Amino acid sequence: MKKLALTVIVIFILSSCSTGSSSSSETPDSVAVESSFVEYNNPPAEGFNQEGSDLLATLLADKTMTAMGGRQAWDNTRFIKWSFFGRRNHTWDKWTGDVRIESPADSLTILMNINSKEGKVAIGGNELTEGLNDYLQAGYEMWVNDSYWLVMPYKLKDSGVTLKYLREDTTQTGSASDVVSLSFEDVGVTPQNVYEVWIDTDSKLVTQWAFYPDSSALEPRFITPWEDYQKYGDIMLSGGRGSNSLSSIEVLNELPAGTLTDF
Repeated sequence: MKKLALTVIVIFILSSCSTGSSSSSETPDSVAVESSFVEYNNPPAEGFNQEGSDLLATLLADKTMTAMGGRQAWDNTRFIKWSFFGRRNHTWDKWTGDVRIESPADSLTILMNINSKEGKVAIGGNELTEGLNDYLQAGYEMWVNDSYWLVMPYKLKDSGVTLKYLREDTTQTGSASDVVSLSFEDVGVTPQNVYEVWIDTDSKLVTQWAFYPDSSALEPRFITPWEDYQKYGDIMLSGGRGSNSLSSIEVLNELPAGTLTDF
């Protein structure tokens, strides 16, 4: 009886909540209210703006997490490797924050922890003994940018994020979607940035995003598809970004000894 009552409360809230300034007052069909209570097991990160976010947008974020493999699968994923548009190669220990960043064009290798921002740097195989801070800050900014292009759908309820439901829309390829906006406060390298994210009506996967340098921008700087989803380990990741791609994607349980510590 208690579960039924909770279901009724959830349905009432979803049916009557505001969906943001550019959305209609009715719940869109593609975000239909569950016929029974669903526990998504996807709690927000500490610092997520729950109060300022729309309930419909957070519900979509939960559905996306489920479609991507689920929160438990994401939390249990440890090592992720990928190449960012062929420019930089990353190996990331998601549990510890240790990363290996390689920029072949510069013969640059950075071994650091993205939480502490401590580490070491080598150019042409020779370890630097001076000027480390600039390289480590650059490495951190590379990782923030390049990882967001890969794992953004898992970070919809991250610290500092506000989610707003915007509208029903279609992608550039004509797929029916719900669009949510992501804005940020006091996080990352460029917290003034704003993204619009298209979440497919059927699959609940992110299939397109638009980037705005700040909230005053009237037009996006770019709109890019999210294509070529594949299962890596227990999670889903997408590498296709239109004319560019994230390649050499791997999810691993172990790394060769010294990967994150030795040049």
